[in-house]
Amino acid sequence: MAPSNSTTKALLKQFIPSAFYPVLRRAYKQVYYFGLTYTCPFCKSHLKTFLPFGEDLPVLYERNVVGGGHRDHALCPICKSTDRDRLLYLYLLKKTEIFKKPLRVLHVAPESSLECILRRESHLDYLTTDLFKTNVMVKTDITNMNFPDHCFDAIICNHVLEHIVDDRKAMSELYRILKPGGWAILQVPISMSSPSTYEDVSITTEEARKTAFGQSDHVRIYGQDYQDRLTKAGFSVNIFCWIDAPAHFGGQRNAYSLNTAERIYHVSKPR
Repeated sequence: MAPSNSTTKALLKQFIPSAFYPVLRRAYKQVYYFGLTYTCPFCKSHLKTFLPFGEDLPVLYERNVVGGGHRDHALCPICKSTDRDRLLYLYLLKKTEIFKKPLRVLHVAPESSLECILRRESHLDYLTTDLFKTNVMVKTDITNMNFPDHCFDAIICNHVLEHIVDDRKAMSELYRILKPGGWAILQVPISMSSPSTYEDVSITTEEARKTAFGQSDHVRIYGQDYQDRLTKAGFSVNIFCWIDAPAHFGGQRNAYSLNTAERIYHVSKPR
């Protein structure tokens, strides 16, 4: 009689040091999910599929929210990067000079997959920040940051502003600390069907916010006026649609499984 799976696992644990478990789990996943349909630009895995990810809530469908909600092929089974992470990384790699020039970079609420890559870039003066995370370099409130004026060449702030009650103050702070001529990536979930941003300060409970905004810690759903908010903060705004120039983003077959509707909000501070 062949040993059961539980018996096999118990035997393996007797002979394999626990330090090797993560390596073995990763190797197993790479074999199990191997395929030629997709590639993850972070971990370089060749995959037959990405995994489902995101909230499946009515409001996100009703308002046609891009950058939020359920996506069928979003999460890398190997490194856990999401479609949003992959688009951001590819944009930085192909459309900015962050991997070529010495820049002072602030990464707000850093995604672990992207942070690991940027930390290795010795030419960058790279700083991470968050108000609540403990594993960042500096803890600070995005609406009142303890940085001097004009001190960063680039800022990465990916899906943060939808969590901030006073987002206009946060935008003003980001503008203040950015050097003249500097740039920032300011991504948010955004409704493709709503002309104006939906927010209601009377909605304060987690359950009510989940129903109204699609996530328990979100305080709004941005509409097509998001660009206007950025402009009023002082930024020049460039909206990049990767599907119009797909060569560096997985081509027409979408090999990186990006969201075809998601745009990059690349803002800059006039010199």
